[in-house]
Amino acid sequence: MIAPPAWLRRKAPISAPPSPSVGDDRRVYAIGDIHGRDDLLRDLLALIARDSEARGAIPTYLILLGDLVDRGRWSAQVIERAMELARTNPLARFVKGNHEEAFLMAARGHVRATHYFRQYGGTETAASYGLALSDCDAMDDAALADWMLGNVPRAHVDFVDGFEDSVTIGDYFFVHAGVKPGVPLHAQSPDDLRWIRTEFLDHRDGHEKMIVHGHNISENVDERSNRIGIDTGAYRSGRLTAIGLQGTARWFLQTGVECAA
Repeated sequence: MIAPPAWLRRKAPISAPPSPSVGDDRRVYAIGDIHGRDDLLRDLLALIARDSEARGAIPTYLILLGDLVDRGRWSAQVIERAMELARTNPLARFVKGNHEEAFLMAARGHVRATHYFRQYGGTETAASYGLALSDCDAMDDAALADWMLGNVPRAHVDFVDGFEDSVTIGDYFFVHAGVKPGVPLHAQSPDDLRWIRTEFLDHRDGHEKMIVHGHNISENVDERSNRIGIDTGAYRSGRLTAIGLQGTARWFLQTGVECAA
């Protein structure tokens, strides 16, 4: 029997497991976009610690979904706290976001990237390393690139550069922005994982796994049949969100709604 041509063959729809699980022998917390709000990260980590203790001892993963920097006041402090998590928690994982990508280029003195870094809220990031906002505004891109190269600790640059493109645990795929529909998860490009928006957000069919992501701000958790968005705009809303997972159970933790002074 002659097989029909490829364009006539119907592909079976991709669908995530109906009740995705990270496995019964582990617990996972993933935190959405922090954007320089070290105050909220501190509070959310305390909430996670209390929540995990109440649920009982079990290997517990902590995943930060990227965009640790920019827009909020304390990007340098967020990176320091993340570095401490990496030192003290062997199950802590860090995903690279589009803001990390711009930060790394600016911190290495790339003038062209510094222009975009500034547009993305990098002025506040530079301020967290000691550059007055007024001085930053007065600098051209070349001067700011030189300042970043000379004042951002190389330990911070190396740490952030080591962030992962994605993390897979059980039936869940943790990523910053999302995935390109129709492309196998193992073949996704870093650009799509960090930058994709409309094509992913509008996609209604399933993916190989349940996608947990940040990048796109929603007033509250954006929970769909094929994805879960947990970027609740912490830098402006005061709400930093974490998803908790164990087996097929799923729950959310969130800081208060009031922004810090």
